[in-house]
Amino acid sequence: MAQGHVESIHITNAAEAAMRSVPEVMAVAGLGLEGDRYAASLGSFSGKPKPSRQITLIEAEAIEALELELGLKLSSGETRRNVVTRGVALNHLVGRDFRVGGATLRGHELCEPCSDLARMTGKPAILPGLTHRGGLRAEILEGGMIRVGDAVD
Repeated sequence: MAQGHVESIHITNAAEAAMRSVPEVMAVAGLGLEGDRYAASLGSFSGKPKPSRQITLIEAEAIEALELELGLKLSSGETRRNVVTRGVALNHLVGRDFRVGGATLRGHELCEPCSDLARMTGKPAILPGLTHRGGLRAEILEGGMIRVGDAVD
């Protein structure tokens, strides 16, 4: 697997609240990211907990493709994903353990776009635009600090 890196990090403390960009975040094993809605059981899907809701990742290249292919400009935080990566094929990490900065993660499933994302962004074209490239849902196996610029390997 080619080594990528963390381009940006986004968290929010409440369901549907705007994501805010942070330079670093502590990943807590079995829980989520400190300060994020899912670690505090306040996310939209917290009533249906599962390990794959602890952290989400998306490729910067997928966000850029939305603009190139559909003319759809989307900020990294609007994707509602926690970690934006560059240089790594996240779809290939389903079922695999990998490191992001100081944390060890396990990729569980693709993070397909949903109608909630289309509604919150006001951009319905986001659904077909991010299908099969909407990111990765992952579990935090070993906690640690994740910083912008950290390696994904």
